[in-house]
Amino acid sequence: MIELRRREEKPPLEDEARFLKSWVERPLVTGAVSPSGRMLARTMASYVDPHLDGPVIELGPGTGPVTEAIIRRGVAPERLILVEFNPDFCKLLRRRFPAATVVEGDAYGLAETLGNSAARPAAAVVSSLPLFTKPLPMRVALLNDAFDLMRSGAPFVQFTYAVVPPIPKDAAHYSVTASNRVWWNLPPARVWVYRARRA
Repeated sequence: MIELRRREEKPPLEDEARFLKSWVERPLVTGAVSPSGRMLARTMASYVDPHLDGPVIELGPGTGPVTEAIIRRGVAPERLILVEFNPDFCKLLRRRFPAATVVEGDAYGLAETLGNSAARPAAAVVSSLPLFTKPLPMRVALLNDAFDLMRSGAPFVQFTYAVVPPIPKDAAHYSVTASNRVWWNLPPARVWVYRARRA
């Protein structure tokens, strides 16, 4: 297990306040009024194979609860590329995860936003983006962009509060699996995992 570097204390109420403020200012960008719970973060991280070579790209890490779970899963912080739109969250992430690469920008233009940051194929893309706030073509484009950046068979991991998948099933192009509902998260959530079909 990789030893976590001692980071600044992160009072839960302080993170809740940050999220609420961000949601009030831009609800369609933040998409949630509070950070992901520990059980949901752990469930998302469980789909990341720490032994698979390449970076792990996280979309919309916010204050970093899923990031922390990915590190606890065994992924070295140096392998993490965190793509965050909110500049305040970016500053916080750089303090909490100094070894990770934090990229401030729009995940919906992923290749352009990342530039040379992801030179090698990624081992996983883990997303906490509020996909249902975007039209379906944008969601599908995001998934295809992620597949282009990943190793063959690597997972695109996404959570939602909805009971239906955020990107509809398409058996010809990718497989979709779902976790059990994470009831301990508020509100309860489900994790969806997409993998591209091999050509």
